[in-house]
Amino acid sequence: MTTGSIYDTFIVGAGISGLAAAIKLKQTGYLNFRIIEKASRVGGTWRENTYPGCGCDVPSSLYSYSFAPSSRWSRLFARQPEILDYLETVSDDFDITPLIEFDCELEQAVWDKDRHLWCLDTSSGRYLAKTVVFATGPITEPQTPPIPGLETFKGRMFHSARWDHDYDLAGKRIAVIGTGASAIQFIPKIQPKARELHVFQRTAPWVLPKPDLPLGETAQWAIERFPVIQQGWRRAVAGSLNVINFGLRNPQVLRPVNEAAKQILRLQISDPALRRAVTPNFLLGCKRILFANDYYPALQSGNTSLIPSGLVAVDGDTVIAANGERREVDVIIWGTGFDVSHPPIGSRVFNDRGQRLADLWKDSSPEAYLGATIENVPNAFLILGPNVLVYDSFISLAEAQLDYIIDGLWKIKRRAISKLTIRSEVLRKHNRKVQKHLQTTVFNAGGCRSYYLDQNGRNFAAWPWSLKALKRRLSVFELKDYDINFRKAGADRPPRQSSRSRTHRPEEVYS
Repeated sequence: MTTGSIYDTFIVGAGISGLAAAIKLKQTGYLNFRIIEKASRVGGTWRENTYPGCGCDVPSSLYSYSFAPSSRWSRLFARQPEILDYLETVSDDFDITPLIEFDCELEQAVWDKDRHLWCLDTSSGRYLAKTVVFATGPITEPQTPPIPGLETFKGRMFHSARWDHDYDLAGKRIAVIGTGASAIQFIPKIQPKARELHVFQRTAPWVLPKPDLPLGETAQWAIERFPVIQQGWRRAVAGSLNVINFGLRNPQVLRPVNEAAKQILRLQISDPALRRAVTPNFLLGCKRILFANDYYPALQSGNTSLIPSGLVAVDGDTVIAANGERREVDVIIWGTGFDVSHPPIGSRVFNDRGQRLADLWKDSSPEAYLGATIENVPNAFLILGPNVLVYDSFISLAEAQLDYIIDGLWKIKRRAISKLTIRSEVLRKHNRKVQKHLQTTVFNAGGCRSYYLDQNGRNFAAWPWSLKALKRRLSVFELKDYDINFRKAGADRPPRQSSRSRTHRPEEVYS
């Protein structure tokens, strides 16, 4: 079944970035769009991740839309249920929920080169659109490593992003595989229930104390009553993150901080052997910095053992580490994160040459221009795509990219552009410069192997400059960076607007 309508824009996903896209489009008067969501409610990663202790490691004040600040946070760092509730409330308050087709999953998106339209096959039928915004996010599909003998394990297994809440962990022998952001949150919550808890750590992460405090009713009332408090809180957090970002771009600045972190670790862990095992051998910031106050106490509890090696094999109910240690367990919990270097959306999108993006990416990670547009994929935009990661809130990054994307969507609509594709030379030049400047950042020069790097050692995730620089680059959609076809025969480009005026409505800025 194909619907009769041709939409100006089709939004795939109703998580953080999809909701922001819909709200910002609506606010600018761009109304002929449709949103689909594979699940039955909004929320994206905050809907999918429900493991015990799940929460944000960016302060609550910044983990909210700039156009919808909240005074309801119960803590300085919000927990998953509150974030999900916030996203659902925002969706309702801005009348976006009625516009979403839930339980509708994208099966494939194919560019019709004759009609210059996207044909989007979904579980609810086929849709046609002039442009597409893929708001599916980088953290969507759980990653479980292929372990020899895994099929012989007769106990229970699940990933942290698919938590089995019906399974009672009380009195069980539990193996946790991985010590990343999710694991350090759920390990302290399940440790008191376990008969034995065995934590398999391939690489020790930097875990710093988390400056988290409850916000009582008085604080919430003051934040709501006096918006200046919310604004000041948000500016203070943003300023702190900018300082961290400066250090990540200039690793020499982090060396004193690195030593201070080691001294903090000495105070937190008394056992020398355990302390050596959890002390990272790379510079702070090379891998994602984690924050927790209860992780190290959980590791030092009597029923917990840390195995400082990765899992390499399973033999029945025995899990085997790379260092030869063996443990008999009843349940395996995977804290192994997500395959962010190969976005799952790539398996469902075909470029204008009929090539599946996942096939093009199988031997490397994807490239994009400003994380938003991909070579040979016309009239399509990514949110939170390659090489825009800055140590900040994902919400802030999504909003910055949407300034660029919505400017582009308006130009396509106002100028009757039928096909717009990033120029190969612009894409190549941009990514050469990005990769060159990443070489001196802590991500590349900090002495670790992180998820920022693909299997070829290329950094596909990080932005090597400041958030301010990223926002500046994303402030205006420059048509000169794109190859363009017009719908109307003989149409010419409008004259170029003076660069002196930077305050604009999206449809008024010309390249």
